[in-house]
Amino acid sequence: MAAESHAVDLSHAMFTQPVAFADWLVIAPVVTTIIGGAICLMTRKQTTLQPWIGTFVMALLVAIDAALLLRVVNNGPVTMVMGNWLPPFGIAFTVDAFGALMALVGAVIALTGSVYALVDVRTLSRRYGFYPLLMLLMTGVSGAFLTGDIFNLYVWFEVTLISSFGLLILGSSRPQLDGAVKYAFLNLIATTLFLVAVGYLYGVLGTLNMADIVRSVRELPDAAPIGTIAALFLLAFAMKAAAFPINFWLPASYHTPRIVVGAVFAGLLTKVGVYSLIRILVMLMPENRAAMSDIIVWLAIGTMLSGVLGALAQNDIRRMLGYLVVSGIGSMLVGLALGTADAVGGALLYAIHSMLVMTALYYLAGIMRRTGGAFDLAGLGGLYGANPLLAGLFLVLGLAVSGLPPFSGFWPKVVLVEASLKAGEGLLAAAILLTGFLTTLAVGRVWLFAFWRGGPLGTPDGAEHLPTARVPHETRLAAYLPVFFLVALIVWLGVWPEPVFAVANQSALGMVDPSAYLDSVFGGSE
Repeated sequence: MAAESHAVDLSHAMFTQPVAFADWLVIAPVVTTIIGGAICLMTRKQTTLQPWIGTFVMALLVAIDAALLLRVVNNGPVTMVMGNWLPPFGIAFTVDAFGALMALVGAVIALTGSVYALVDVRTLSRRYGFYPLLMLLMTGVSGAFLTGDIFNLYVWFEVTLISSFGLLILGSSRPQLDGAVKYAFLNLIATTLFLVAVGYLYGVLGTLNMADIVRSVRELPDAAPIGTIAALFLLAFAMKAAAFPINFWLPASYHTPRIVVGAVFAGLLTKVGVYSLIRILVMLMPENRAAMSDIIVWLAIGTMLSGVLGALAQNDIRRMLGYLVVSGIGSMLVGLALGTADAVGGALLYAIHSMLVMTALYYLAGIMRRTGGAFDLAGLGGLYGANPLLAGLFLVLGLAVSGLPPFSGFWPKVVLVEASLKAGEGLLAAAILLTGFLTTLAVGRVWLFAFWRGGPLGTPDGAEHLPTARVPHETRLAAYLPVFFLVALIVWLGVWPEPVFAVANQSALGMVDPSAYLDSVFGGSE
């Protein structure tokens, strides 16, 4: 007898409607960087062509992320599930305003790095893979910001980690290898803790889809060990974000690679850790975050103060900037500690500010080295007379990183101080203000030694005593263009912050109340 045919209803397991064309923007950033990296790898011997390919791909990435952010802001979170499987069975990319905004700013940082590399990355480093590694790094960063699956967040962290290893040792000098060992050791421990936490989470909940985790955590019995899992996530991501007291690896490693690599790392890597902390503890496990809030308060204070005090003690500009990166992480942790919509919005604003300012300061440190011949303050001096434009740019960035008006750092600190006072955390507010004051002293010290002093250590004051050997070397326009662009954004965010405020507020509300996120994932299946 012939087998009887049966119609199969796939609607209970799979999406049966075609994906809207605009929704392909969700995975376009990852696909773009993978293809761009493959092209750069195939053209690795054409070292004059690679920078143009890299810059074009990064500019395209900025455009894609901008379009994605516009769609999310106008239409709410967007979800695409691999293989058309209904969540939580398929691997999901779910993009809300928080992830889209971070992805866009990250793409801007990568674009400026691609341009700055024209003068900072030599032919040999291009041949050994700078641009393919940069593409791979952005694949991991973009995937981390856009994924809706916690195991795939781990996968994208691994992609980021592998590419960052390659960028860190590009050049194979002794200091680079020493910094890479410290960087690798702590990050591998953090990654292992992250994977252990993911395994425990799956064992307890039976799901790794972030939206499904939100629903499942609410239904857990009191005896479930979700608090232990949340503590593991906090430890793992605090290590990756360089939070106190496990932040010593960052200043010990970020000063060793080429300036463009240090700048991209300062702008991106620790911010992915902060993003993950907020995503997991505020959105997925809010009750456990509240239970650990007192611990996070002290982590934030310790990170702010240890970072800025370390910056005051440094004579090498790159090391000082590494400590300022750490100090900024502490300000972002304030949003995690408080957990309110205002505080989370302030943390996001501060993350954007820090990404732009710290990247620009690293670029500027490279120009200072090209102009004055040293990174150490003892070897610098008279830069104001040698290059007034450089002095003006440093002054703007120094005021911005200190949180002074009218630049981008002012408004996030206002929001975080106000949120701290509203929550009754006066100590947090005092720590934010003290950190800003001490940061002003740290960058003011660089200004006095490198710009205002007449010459290197031992040289009499006065521009007329500037030795002829200190006449600045020619600095190509490609080194200044990224700085000009970032400074323009920093001034714009300080003078007209309303558009970014609106997106940050939408992002923070989505973290505190993820109903729109859940509806994006499960709306078509319920």
